[in-house]
Amino acid sequence: MDFQTAVRTCLQKYATFSGRASRPEYWWFVLFIILGQIILGIADNVLFHTGNVSHGPGYWGYRSEGGPLGGLFALATLLPAIAAGARRLHDTGRSGWWLLLAFLPLIGGLVLLYFFVQPSDPGSNGFGPNPRRGKRTEPAPEPWATGSSIPKVPRED
Repeated sequence: MDFQTAVRTCLQKYATFSGRASRPEYWWFVLFIILGQIILGIADNVLFHTGNVSHGPGYWGYRSEGGPLGGLFALATLLPAIAAGARRLHDTGRSGWWLLLAFLPLIGGLVLLYFFVQPSDPGSNGFGPNPRRGKRTEPAPEPWATGSSIPKVPRED
């Protein structure tokens, strides 16, 4: 699954908490949210002057007070992010209620990160069929191994 497909899938399943989400689908969507926040944070600063830079001898600091564009984006992607997280947990055979671990400082986020990076359950589980079933997971064979039309160069021994 590529970046665009993953983002489109997660936004189409805006509030769908059933089913499964593969690792690529979830992590591409997380990257989309991070990049969106960075870009909109810069746009907020340029348009609305929501941040300031302080510096002195030996340090530079930047403080942002947030802005309307980043805030609206965060609000718009909150529900799809929670839904994608629940579907990702379903893909590993866990209930979406495990997302409540996020409320435990530090340890909850680390446990969830561990769950999110786990491989998918092979085949079907209690939450549905494997979303990547039937798709190639091994790398493509080398062209020379498939009898392609690449000419062979004679070797001198």
